[in-house]
Amino acid sequence: MSDIWPIEIKISKDKKQLHISFENGSAYELSAEMLRVLSPSAEVQGHSAAQRKTIGGKINVGIAGVDPVGNYAIRIRFDDMHDTGIFTWKFLHELGEKKDELWQKYLNELNEKGLSREGRY
Repeated sequence: MSDIWPIEIKISKDKKQLHISFENGSAYELSAEMLRVLSPSAEVQGHSAAQRKTIGGKINVGIAGVDPVGNYAIRIRFDDMHDTGIFTWKFLHELGEKKDELWQKYLNELNEKGLSREGRY
Protein backbone atom coordinates (compact mmCIF):
# COMPACT_ATOMS: atom_id res chain seq x y z
CA MET A 1 0.00 0.00 0.00
CA SER A 2 1.52 3.27 -1.05
CA ASP A 3 -0.32 5.22 1.67
CA ILE A 4 1.37 3.20 4.43
CA TRP A 5 4.26 5.58 4.71
CA PRO A 6 5.27 7.21 7.99
CA ILE A 7 5.56 10.95 8.23
CA GLU A 8 6.49 11.07 11.92
CA ILE A 9 7.97 8.65 14.45
CA LYS A 10 8.57 9.80 18.01
CA ILE A 11 9.49 8.09 21.26
CA SER A 12 7.83 9.50 24.37
CA LYS A 13 10.05 11.17 26.97
CA ASP A 14 9.51 8.27 29.39
CA LYS A 15 10.50 5.80 26.62
CA LYS A 16 7.25 3.84 27.11
CA GLN A 17 5.37 4.84 23.91
CA LEU A 18 6.10 5.06 20.22
CA HIS A 19 4.00 7.60 18.30
CA ILE A 20 3.75 7.00 14.57
CA SER A 21 1.79 9.03 12.01
CA PHE A 22 1.19 7.96 8.44
CA GLU A 23 0.54 9.83 5.18
CA ASN A 24 -2.98 8.37 5.03
CA GLY A 25 -3.87 10.39 8.14
CA SER A 26 -3.76 7.54 10.64
CA ALA A 27 -1.69 7.94 13.81
CA TYR A 28 -1.07 5.53 16.66
CA GLU A 29 0.42 5.40 20.14
CA LEU A 30 1.98 1.98 20.63
CA SER A 31 3.30 0.95 24.03
CA ALA A 32 6.85 -0.32 24.38
CA GLU A 33 5.45 -3.38 26.14
CA MET A 34 3.15 -4.23 23.24
CA LEU A 35 5.88 -3.66 20.65
CA ARG A 36 8.26 -5.87 22.65
CA VAL A 37 5.88 -8.79 23.22
CA LEU A 38 4.58 -8.73 19.64
CA SER A 39 8.01 -8.15 18.09
CA PRO A 40 8.27 -9.60 14.57
CA SER A 41 11.61 -11.17 15.51
CA ALA A 42 12.29 -14.89 15.15
CA GLU A 43 13.03 -14.88 18.90
CA VAL A 44 9.36 -14.07 19.59
CA GLN A 45 7.56 -15.29 16.47
CA GLY A 46 9.67 -18.37 15.82
CA HIS A 47 9.92 -19.73 12.31
CA SER A 48 6.32 -20.97 12.28
CA ALA A 49 3.08 -20.31 14.13
CA ALA A 50 3.73 -23.34 16.34
CA GLN A 51 7.05 -21.84 17.49
CA ARG A 52 5.59 -18.45 18.47
CA LYS A 53 6.31 -17.58 22.10
CA THR A 54 4.16 -15.70 24.58
CA ILE A 55 6.49 -13.32 26.39
CA GLY A 56 5.53 -12.17 29.88
CA GLY A 57 7.17 -9.86 32.39
CA LYS A 58 7.66 -6.89 30.07
CA ILE A 59 5.40 -4.30 31.74
CA ASN A 60 8.40 -2.08 32.57
CA VAL A 61 10.29 -2.40 29.27
CA GLY A 62 11.26 0.81 27.53
CA ILE A 63 12.47 1.83 24.10
CA ALA A 64 16.21 2.49 24.06
CA GLY A 65 16.25 3.67 20.46
CA VAL A 66 14.99 3.33 16.91
CA ASP A 67 17.14 2.74 13.84
CA PRO A 68 16.05 2.93 10.18
CA VAL A 69 16.18 -0.25 8.11
CA GLY A 70 16.32 0.72 4.46
CA ASN A 71 13.25 2.77 3.55
CA TYR A 72 10.71 0.16 4.62
CA ALA A 73 11.11 -0.38 8.37
CA ILE A 74 12.69 0.44 11.71
CA ARG A 75 14.58 -1.68 14.21
CA ILE A 76 13.43 -0.93 17.74
CA ARG A 77 16.02 -1.38 20.46
CA PHE A 78 14.49 -2.17 23.85
CA ASP A 79 16.15 -1.60 27.21
CA ASP A 80 16.02 -5.36 27.95
CA MET A 81 18.57 -5.72 25.10
CA HIS A 82 16.06 -7.14 22.58
CA ASP A 83 16.82 -5.55 19.21
CA THR A 84 16.25 -8.15 16.50
CA GLY A 85 12.73 -7.22 15.38
CA ILE A 86 12.35 -5.43 12.06
CA PHE A 87 9.11 -3.42 12.24
CA THR A 88 7.91 -2.67 8.71
CA TRP A 89 5.61 0.28 8.06
CA LYS A 90 2.83 -2.17 7.19
CA PHE A 91 3.35 -4.15 10.43
CA LEU A 92 3.34 -0.98 12.56
CA HIS A 93 0.18 0.23 10.82
CA GLU A 94 -1.51 -3.14 11.45
CA LEU A 95 -0.47 -3.02 15.13
CA GLY A 96 -2.08 0.39 15.39
CA GLU A 97 -5.27 -0.59 13.56
CA LYS A 98 -5.74 -3.81 15.53
CA LYS A 99 -4.20 -2.65 18.81
CA ASP A 100 -7.14 -3.48 21.09
CA GLU A 101 -7.78 -6.87 19.50
CA LEU A 102 -4.10 -7.89 19.52
CA TRP A 103 -3.62 -6.70 23.10
CA GLN A 104 -6.62 -8.67 24.33
CA LYS A 105 -5.38 -11.77 22.54
CA TYR A 106 -1.98 -11.33 24.24
CA LEU A 107 -3.60 -10.90 27.68
CA ASN A 108 -5.69 -14.04 27.09
CA GLU A 109 -2.56 -16.01 26.12
CA LEU A 110 -0.75 -14.84 29.26
CA ASN A 111 -3.69 -15.99 31.36
CA GLU A 112 -3.95 -19.35 29.61
CA LYS A 113 -0.23 -20.00 30.12
CA GLY A 114 -0.08 -18.81 33.73
CA LEU A 115 2.17 -15.86 32.86
CA SER A 116 1.88 -12.23 33.90
CA ARG A 117 2.84 -8.83 32.58
CA GLU A 118 4.78 -8.13 35.77
CA GLY A 119 8.09 -9.69 36.55
CA ARG A 120 11.72 -9.24 35.72
CA TYR A 121 13.10 -8.90 32.24
